[in-house]
Amino acid sequence: MIDEFKAFINKGNFLDLAVAVIMATAFGLVVASFTNDILMQIIAAIFGQPDFSGLYFNLGNGVIKYGNFLNTIINFLIVAFVMFLVIKAYNNMRKPTTAETNTKECPFCLSTIPAGATRCPNCTSELTKTA
Repeated sequence: MIDEFKAFINKGNFLDLAVAVIMATAFGLVVASFTNDILMQIIAAIFGQPDFSGLYFNLGNGVIKYGNFLNTIINFLIVAFVMFLVIKAYNNMRKPTTAETNTKECPFCLSTIPAGATRCPNCTSELTKTA
């Protein structure tokens, strides 16, 4: 069992995951600072209140803290938008490899085949020029 654990730890996937978690944590702190220190201050200039956590109403003996919910929704939308921008920038920077540009998908078996193929080597279907 110890040898299996060592093999698991030494796999590249485990290290990639560890780095991703650390980077996500750091990225989350940056986005939280951006939200709290910049965007919420702009909201404060417009609406007069930088933090909605003080908004609530009483319902019988309970308290409905809808201000905390508003803060959470705003933070979520900002994080989602920033992640969208990061992924969009990454996709724009990523260039297709020569394998991606020199291949196509067989319309019958959906396997990847050379772009100039007239017959699929996997399912042996005859391909038209448009496939």
